[in-house]
Amino acid sequence: MKMSSKKRMAAVALTVAALSLGSIGVASADHKGLPKGVAKLAGHDAQHAANKAAHDAQHAAKEALVVTTIGVDAATIKTRLAAGESLATIAGAKKDALIAALVAFKTKNIDANVAAGKLTAAQATTLKADLTAHVTERVNAVGGKGMDPKGPKPPKGPKGDKGHGPRH
Repeated sequence: MKMSSKKRMAAVALTVAALSLGSIGVASADHKGLPKGVAKLAGHDAQHAANKAAHDAQHAAKEALVVTTIGVDAATIKTRLAAGESLATIAGAKKDALIAALVAFKTKNIDANVAAGKLTAAQATTLKADLTAHVTERVNAVGGKGMDPKGPKPPKGPKGDKGHGPRH
C-alpha cells in the first residue's frame, strides 16, 4: 500500500518530533501505532547516513593518501586542481608513486567489498584488470572549472528537457 506524500511527510515529522523528545525509538515506531512505512523510512535514512559516513571516510582516507604520497597539503592540491592542473603535474616526480599508492588503495577496497559480500570474485577480477590504466587516466586528467569527480559535465539542455523526447 502506498502512502501519499502528505501522509509520509506528516509521519516523518511526527517521528522526528517524537525522537527529539525522546519518547519513542525507531525500533519501536511500529508498536506506537505509527504506520509501518515510518519505521522503514527511518531505517532507510539511517542506512543512508551510514553509507554517506563511510563514503566520506573513504574520501578522506584517499585524500590523506594523496597528500602523504606527494607531500603537498590538501588545500594547495585543491587550488591547483581548480586552476586546471592534473594530479600528475602536481605530483611531479612522485607521479608513479602516487599511481601505485592509489592502485593499492583501490585494490584493498575491492578486496574488502568481496569480503563483505558486496562484490563477487569475478566482479573484483574485472575491476582490478583495468585498475592501473584507470587510475593513471584519472591522475593525468586535468581538472578545473566544469569538472566533477567523474569527469567533465555534459552541456545542459533546454529548460524542462529531461531527455524524454518531445512533448506532444
